[in-house]
Amino acid sequence: MLKFVTDREIYDEVVCKAVPKATRLLWLATADLKDLHVHKQGKMVPFLEILSDLVRRNVEVRLLHAKEPGPVFRADFDRYPNLSKGLERMLCPRVHLKCVVVDGEYAYTGSANLTGAGVGAKSVNRRNFESGVVTTDPSMIGQIMEQFDAIWRGSRCPECDRKEFCDEHAGILSGRRANEGPRH
Repeated sequence: MLKFVTDREIYDEVVCKAVPKATRLLWLATADLKDLHVHKQGKMVPFLEILSDLVRRNVEVRLLHAKEPGPVFRADFDRYPNLSKGLERMLCPRVHLKCVVVDGEYAYTGSANLTGAGVGAKSVNRRNFESGVVTTDPSMIGQIMEQFDAIWRGSRCPECDRKEFCDEHAGILSGRRANEGPRH
């Protein structure tokens, strides 16, 4: 399956349907990371609650983002203590890709950041104009995962010209692995 999705379809199909169904892994990449609220059982909750539910079910959740989230996101993060150990988070200022990978079997890639205006449940008049594709094609998912994982592993760090803005991989070059605990 390969399907073009836009605007509210991204929220409905990716955020509400696919993400909560993760059973093994959920990889998220975004340039911008803000407080995002989504529908859950008839009410609006922070997207972090959905991630907390997944962590509680032992789903590997990785979040790759370009800049530190705002104070509302950080306050919501603190409301879900299991995220501090169960959510692997990495900041890389060069990240501009946006993707969601669920269990290595479903993926979204496109323009939408993990923000209310990008993929959230905002009204039609307050949303960004976004587009992307969702797929179940193993080859395409493999390529999306490889790009994400290459950044996660730090394989692009040696030639990066923005090291002064990023200390995430300082230890990788001296032997520490990127997934040695959460980043928040």
